[in-house]
Formats: sequence, structure tokens, C-alpha cells
Amino acid sequence: MTAITTPLEDVFHAEVLPALPHSAITLLQLSQNPDSGPAEFTKPIEADPGLMGQVLKFVNSSYFGFSREIMSVQQGLTLVGTRAVTNFALWNAVFSVMPNPKFGPFDLKALWQDSLRRALFARELGRTLQLENAEDLFAGALLQDMAIPLLLKELPEQYEVLVERRAEEGRRLSGLEKEIFGWDHADASAMLAQQWNLPEEFVALIAQHTKFEELLDAGPEQQGPACVALASLLPSCSEDGWDEYDMFMKGYSELTEQSADVLRETFEKVDSDTTEFAPILRLPLPKLALVDYLQD
Repeated sequence: MTAITTPLEDVFHAEVLPALPHSAITLLQLSQNPDSGPAEFTKPIEADPGLMGQVLKFVNSSYFGFSREIMSVQQGLTLVGTRAVTNFALWNAVFSVMPNPKFGPFDLKALWQDSLRRALFARELGRTLQLENAEDLFAGALLQDMAIPLLLKELPEQYEVLVERRAEEGRRLSGLEKEIFGWDHADASAMLAQQWNLPEEFVALIAQHTKFEELLDAGPEQQGPACVALASLLPSCSEDGWDEYDMFMKGYSELTEQSADVLRETFEKVDSDTTEFAPILRLPLPKLALVDYLQD
């Protein structure tokens, strides 16, 4: 197939890009200032009644397991941490502004299911490797595929062909995108993150998530981005199979040098966290837990 010469900038022109809620932008700006504390973060959350209700529901979830109900946003921020609440607010913001492209078998909630599980895995893996930026990894994995609904909406005919080829040829979507467009959905999501003025660390993590082998070759300094890229190889929550199982296992072994028992423990933690988080985010549970995919 002949490559399309349309630049990504022409696909994602100003009229296409949704605006991120002001409250989410303010929280992200505050997160870049080390002097900002719970009192500062409380103000934009309380100014957005819908977000305020979601944050209180989040901090009172069984995931955190507090013995008494948290009644104020500031108390919740103090107990849970400003970074965790900011990431939750960012998730809500992106979830609320992305269109549903009504594209063939595509299911928007399935995309958010995958994003949540990948984010939880990237953070847990980062903690296992004792990386300082585990929360950044969560956000990077959470947002890595956020441009896909926009791409399906703007280029439905081209993506119909790509999806068919992906099924027939067993190739990754990103490779087919590069072949046809000269860019992939990682580039598109990174551009969207830049348009929203998200932190540069997030932009970099998103942009590199389809380059796992290159990140592995780059050595220990790229372990964080490699965690996000490895997360992108996890199975889809809406499918029974895992086409990239062998690639994932090989990559996990090279990145962590840890045993299958440690991976099982990581998967069990991610499965548990997914069960806790999904209802808060109004998402169904995955068809299969991650541990169900492990082969003897």
C-alpha cells in the first residue's frame, strides 16, 4: 500500500483537538511545583463539583482501606498524596473529552480498561525495580493510547484497512501505522499531550511506548520508559488471546532479570488493583485476569 503523505499536524488540526478541563490543567501545573501542597491542590478540585465528588469517591474506595470516611478534599489529598489524586483527575479529564468514534468493533470502554491495567502494571513494575518515578510511569501508560479514538474518527477508512491487516498479518498496529502514515499512535498521543501542555516527562513516556527494543538497548537509564513500553504489550482486556505473549515474556526477562514467580506476584497485584479501581472509573472488569494468561 502506498504511504499517505498527510502530516500528523494536518490530521490533528485545531478544530479536532478537544480541550482539557481547566481543573485538570491547574492540577498538572501545581504538580510541577515542589512547593505546592494539599491546600493548593484543594482549590481547583473544590471549584469543580463533579471532580470533587469523584475525588472523594476515589479516596474513600476500598483500595485505600481507610477505617473512617474521608469528608474533605484536603484531608484526602494529605492521606492519599497529591500525585495519586492528580493522576486520577487527569484520567477523568481525558475520559470525559475523548469522542467515541463508533468504529467497527472498537469499544471505547475497552480502550480505557486496557489503559488502566497497563498503568497499574507500569507503576508496579517501576516499584519492583525501585524506580523513583513510578507515578510518572502510571500516567505515561494511562495516556499512551489516548489519541486512538481521535485517529479512528478522523481516518476511518485508513484504519479499517490497518485493523484488517493487523488481524491477518499478526503485526503490531504501530508498525503498520509507521509503514502507511510515517507516524504512529504514540506520536499522535504525544502531540496531544504537548497541545495540552502536559509535563515533558509524560510526553516522552507516551512518545516512546512503541519502541521497547530500542529502550532495552539504551540500558538502565531508560528503565522507566521501558516499563511503559512493556505495559503496552499486555493483552487486551476484551480479548481471550495474547498475541504478544512471547514478546512480553522475553522483554520482561531482559528488563528485570527476575523469575516467573515475581511476575506472577506482580500480575496478582495488578489484578487486585484493577478489581478495586474499575468500579470507581465506571469500567467493567476484564474478561480474564492477567494471571489467567500465564503458561506453565
